[in-house]
Amino acid sequence: MPRILLVEDEDTIGTIVSDTLTLEGYDVRRAKNGGEGIDFLRCWVPRLILLDLMMPVMDGSTFRTEQRKLAGDVASVPLIVVSAARKARARAAELGAVAALSKPFDLAEVTGALARWVHPGRPDPEWPRFQQPWSSC
Repeated sequence: MPRILLVEDEDTIGTIVSDTLTLEGYDVRRAKNGGEGIDFLRCWVPRLILLDLMMPVMDGSTFRTEQRKLAGDVASVPLIVVSAARKARARAAELGAVAALSKPFDLAEVTGALARWVHPGRPDPEWPRFQQPWSSC
């Protein structure tokens, strides 16, 4: 199953998106802020990141900066910005995001954007450096 990291602080949105993507065949992990997201990236490499911009502890922009400092493939995992922030598309472009979705969004927009970058039927490659079981993250 393709791995997706969802970095979203709003519980309702996070649960709905995570549950929907799981039903669509994705292996989804959720971080409630950028700091948790960076912790996940240290032991679990997703194929794509769905990233909110406005979060407590560490916002989306700082998350992207910290992600790029990480070693290996994880530094270049693409992201899709999902945000209610004004000028979200411009900010997404500055961060090098492959797409931007504005809140509120339709779930079909999220699954459609993911389908353009990730194919649920194709398994993720093995990432030998990150073979720790999920429970150890």
